[in-house]
Amino acid sequence: MGAQKGKDLLLRAGDGAGGFLAVAGLRTRQITLNAETVDVTNADSTGRWRELLAGAGVRRAAIAGSGVFRNQASDLRLRLIFFEGAIETFQVVVPAFGTLEGPFQIASLEYRGDHAGEVTFDISLDSAGVLAFTAA
Repeated sequence: MGAQKGKDLLLRAGDGAGGFLAVAGLRTRQITLNAETVDVTNADSTGRWRELLAGAGVRRAAIAGSGVFRNQASDLRLRLIFFEGAIETFQVVVPAFGTLEGPFQIASLEYRGDHAGEVTFDISLDSAGVLAFTAA
């Protein structure tokens, strides 16, 4: 994947009716994919080298972003998802790479504002089930 514009990475939240709503005004975004390892090293391991069990670890994805709300609809949707503790389908579109889609829960939603500036927010999402990846 060659260099891409950061502003083209897009986060969308399920709108509750089968569609998606862009999470407005994200200025920074980050996706973290993790897979835990399962160590099966034992006294019979060749040369006492560590051995891992393939495909046995727990996989998870975390998404974080910060920015400003573009409109009342995106602000309201995220607040509803958070206060209900709901698991909602989110999409992350990475240009020239693909789309990651699946269930996430909002782990944190923070608001802040400077005296002479706009109100901004930070959001963190944790995966809550199987994620699908569609290559671009």
